[in-house]
Amino acid sequence: MVSISHETPQETRTRLRGVLAEAAFKVLSGHWAYHEYPAGPAPQLSADALALVRDEESWSVLEPAQGGETEVFGVFAFHFPAASDNSGFVGWLASELKDRLGTGVAVLCGYNSAQGGIYDYWLVPGQLLGEAEAHVRSLAEEDGEDSQ
Repeated sequence: MVSISHETPQETRTRLRGVLAEAAFKVLSGHWAYHEYPAGPAPQLSADALALVRDEESWSVLEPAQGGETEVFGVFAFHFPAASDNSGFVGWLASELKDRLGTGVAVLCGYNSAQGGIYDYWLVPGQLLGEAEAHVRSLAEEDGEDSQ
């Protein structure tokens, strides 16, 4: 369920740092890319595919990069505890990463009831994955202190 809260920006930042500290954080190995397939029946997915999305013209599958792709991504994931109020998390962390790394992100969300519910896959340019991971870990370790 989506939480609705009214809080100051500082209260939001403190709450979301706590959410980050409690989330299961995992960095996926390798590089990832979107591969396009013609519209029509869904393409056969490999066991490694993370996402399948379509528009009216094509299917797009996020899967391990095969080499030669124009855009490759590093991917990390969060699984949130079931009772976690993670409302605003995507916007907050995306802004933190933009400020620190100078890049935007792509976020894909899913649901796994066995692991608390909502989870996110975050895509950053492949060459920035190490810096993104370090910044996420530093935010989680702030333990409620204001770092601004």
